[in-house]
Amino acid sequence: MNAPDRLRALLKKPDFVVMPAVWDGLTAKLTANAGFETAFLSGSCVAASRLGGPDLDLVSFGEMFDSFNMVHGAAPDLLVLADGDHGYGNAMNVQRTVRAYGRAGAAAVLIEDKITPRALTSAGKPCLPRQEARMKIRAAVEAAKDSGILILARTDCRPTQGIDEAVARIEMYVEEGADILFLDSPADEGEIKRAVAAARGKPSFAV
Repeated sequence: MNAPDRLRALLKKPDFVVMPAVWDGLTAKLTANAGFETAFLSGSCVAASRLGGPDLDLVSFGEMFDSFNMVHGAAPDLLVLADGDHGYGNAMNVQRTVRAYGRAGAAAVLIEDKITPRALTSAGKPCLPRQEARMKIRAAVEAAKDSGILILARTDCRPTQGIDEAVARIEMYVEEGADILFLDSPADEGEIKRAVAAARGKPSFAV
């Protein structure tokens, strides 16, 4: 059974799946040795470890992919959710990102709807228009068919466009075939529940 299929089987269980963040071989080994089955290759952690600063979209796909290979090489049985960020460009870049992680052995990859380069503002991340976000997730789902890698669709629009728009995007991502849904920056438990309901029975990722 490959990594995506193993993750699918794990997600069918009724329990929470705890997914520690990792960023290199050592953190991957520590996570695996602690008994965790899954891990999240976190872009913010990779940025902190490589650049010594916050995640401001300065880490490239090549650097993230290198970090994944370190993690996977050190703990090959760990089911890794790779941070695909915004896909590193348009829908074609998204497909390249998804296919690369799928071939390399990732169990899942995260694709989000923020605009890049990131605006340096404290008001939240500006996000793509809804239809452009739809096309990115559609492209990701299509590319995932090559390897079976799961697509985690994330929306960052809650702080700038409100919870109604965020929930609408989650519903849209479900329609496009995303496997896991993620509302970033929920204000409270009620918003988390709305996002989970919008996922229509598919797994939800929570931070």
